[in-house]
Amino acid sequence: MTPIYPHIIPKVEDWPINRFARERKEFVDQLNNFVFDRITKGASQGLEDILAKTIYLESQRIKTNPWKVDPTDDAEFWRTMANNLTQALKSNDKEEQLKDMLRRIVHRYNEEIVGNFNPSTFRFARKFLTAFFKRIFNRFKAPGQRWFWGTKKDLLNKIKLRGYVDETRALFKKGTVVIVPTHFSNLDSITIGYALDMVAGMPALSYGAGLNLFEVEIVAYFINRLGAYKVDRRKKNPVYLECLTSMASYALYTGVPNIFFPGGTRSRSGAMENKLKYGLLGSAIEAQRLLLENGKSGKIYIVPLVIGYNFVLEAKSLIEQHLQSVGKEKYQRSREPKNIGSKWNYIKLFFSKESEMVLSFGEPMDVLGNRVDTEGNSLDKNCHEVNLREYFLLEGELAENAQRESVYTRILADRVLDSYFRNNVVLSSHLVAYVAFRMLLNHRKDLGIFAILRLNPTEFSIPYADFAAQVKAMAEFIKTMEAEGRLRLSDEIFKPIDELIEHGIEMLGSYHIEKVLGHDREKQCMYSQHLKLLHFYANRLEGYDFETLVTWTPFEKFRYVDKLKED
Repeated sequence: MTPIYPHIIPKVEDWPINRFARERKEFVDQLNNFVFDRITKGASQGLEDILAKTIYLESQRIKTNPWKVDPTDDAEFWRTMANNLTQALKSNDKEEQLKDMLRRIVHRYNEEIVGNFNPSTFRFARKFLTAFFKRIFNRFKAPGQRWFWGTKKDLLNKIKLRGYVDETRALFKKGTVVIVPTHFSNLDSITIGYALDMVAGMPALSYGAGLNLFEVEIVAYFINRLGAYKVDRRKKNPVYLECLTSMASYALYTGVPNIFFPGGTRSRSGAMENKLKYGLLGSAIEAQRLLLENGKSGKIYIVPLVIGYNFVLEAKSLIEQHLQSVGKEKYQRSREPKNIGSKWNYIKLFFSKESEMVLSFGEPMDVLGNRVDTEGNSLDKNCHEVNLREYFLLEGELAENAQRESVYTRILADRVLDSYFRNNVVLSSHLVAYVAFRMLLNHRKDLGIFAILRLNPTEFSIPYADFAAQVKAMAEFIKTMEAEGRLRLSDEIFKPIDELIEHGIEMLGSYHIEKVLGHDREKQCMYSQHLKLLHFYANRLEGYDFETLVTWTPFEKFRYVDKLKED
């Protein structure tokens, strides 16, 4: 059972993110100057070209992709900027007018991006999210359960922490911590924030939230007051992108802990990230250099975090998007009928099912990917202490070097990816889904993946004895991998095979109406009512080469299920 940790900093008012909120105006002013200096000093193209491109792209965004959450004066502001640019190019003090325009645009963007934090709202959110997550992770009335939906203690016991939790907690007092999680669901930010607060005893972290989430007023009200900064993925112009990356690096420089999703977006396939975006990771490296340049003793620490779910609420839409993206003309989306019966089945699931989640903390590292001890010291592979300052010297002086820092960013990204795979906790649901789908692929080698996914679910059946034997072989293999430090296993993987399978199929895709994987005891076979969802959850174990490292024994007969069971 995961212990409930006491808070590192007991009072919310003393958290770094609350100090940041109290000084928001000063922070925005400093950030404005920081961005302005970076653009004017580091731009390879002239200021005129940067402004022209920004104004053009923003004008196109307003025409082709407006959102309700956009400022009411959006169109008017950018028309004014376009007119000002025309006038500036004709004036005698062109450079001054261009710089004044840049300052106005930078301030507008930073006021939009920079978030806020309110302790009272945070305390209310704690209570609200406790009630919300109790209804997701707890059963309505479990055996021996005294209260409907269980107690808060019942809920917190469903949130399991693994890995380097104590080491991460210690680093909050040594420097600025950046949690870099995997990303599967829109709920990830609030789920991680809740778990870190209520179970791990860590202070709230700042994080990026897509501007589209602010379309719903009640959601916008809370996110605006819980430390999130806004990210508008429609805006690709150079000024906005500089504001966004500078917000991340400057917040770290001032000591605000952050959550970065280095994958950039949710995994559409269900697989863990195998490639990361460098922007936010590069911000951490820049923040470390800034600390060194300004003679500050602070240090940035990177902590990879792997989220383990038995279900993802958006799994259906995510796997459809993935298949459309990779399949293009080969893939035809199927439409699923909606009816009152399906809604009723969902309500039944909502009251009868329960689930759990695992947060697996990777070993903390510095911005160069070196592991760090609980005192915050960077160590190389031979356990010798590393002096970060030496890595940012240029001809003996601390200085920025974009090419050098891009190399450091790639190294850091590789170390984070390696940590994801080594600290991924294999749940029973991951295991049974992977084995079932891999057995189907091996049995129907005459079909491509898209043809297999077009099969009628009644065409999928695996004899239970063959399935159990293959699950046992996989379980034994991944136990050796855990012993070698190549992944982690949940407790259920060590149960007798029949119990492991039953737990896996019970937890797999808990709140999907269709049975992602079922056991027909009468026919003694495994079946699926939704092959795409089975594919989505099976993908969680992609990247380990199990398809070649494990012996896959063909089963004798590919039987047909005459009638799918209703669960």
